[in-house]
Amino acid sequence: MSGDGKTGPSGLPAAARIAPADPRDAAARDCLRQYYDELARRFPQGFDVSLSRDPEADDMVPPRGVFLIAWSGDLPIGCAGLKGLGRGEAEVKRVWVAPAARGHGLSRRLMDEIEARAVDLGIHRLMLDTNSTLAEAVALYRKTGWTRIDRFNDDPYPDMFFEKQLQMRRP
Repeated sequence: MSGDGKTGPSGLPAAARIAPADPRDAAARDCLRQYYDELARRFPQGFDVSLSRDPEADDMVPPRGVFLIAWSGDLPIGCAGLKGLGRGEAEVKRVWVAPAARGHGLSRRLMDEIEARAVDLGIHRLMLDTNSTLAEAVALYRKTGWTRIDRFNDDPYPDMFFEKQLQMRRP
């Protein structure tokens, strides 16, 4: 956070801080609970996390992956996970921003940070799945260079699948 005390229209600080966290921590669980509740409201068929391919926490911590939380002061206002798959590939999971914090570019910042962390972990290909009901997410992925691909899992909820090739940093 910038520490300048400025706030956006929602009253939240204009600059949230993004930091890695253990996906089992209370703040991460709170973000994920809110995310799942939102999916249950927005999906026509509802959402039951037990039917979804929920990533194991160990797959979203270094050295395999990372879980990020966006913070406004002490309040967690967003999250994103990177689930390491091996072979230089990973899946982006659980990208969510609190409704009051939307419209300020935080989802894009979370995605940019996930991509940077992926490169640091030697990952060159990212994949993700989403549901077309989440039009804002689909628009973000298309704007930021993600390409539609064929279905790559048997999760019952997503109906769109994307990938992005990352440029590895040169020493």
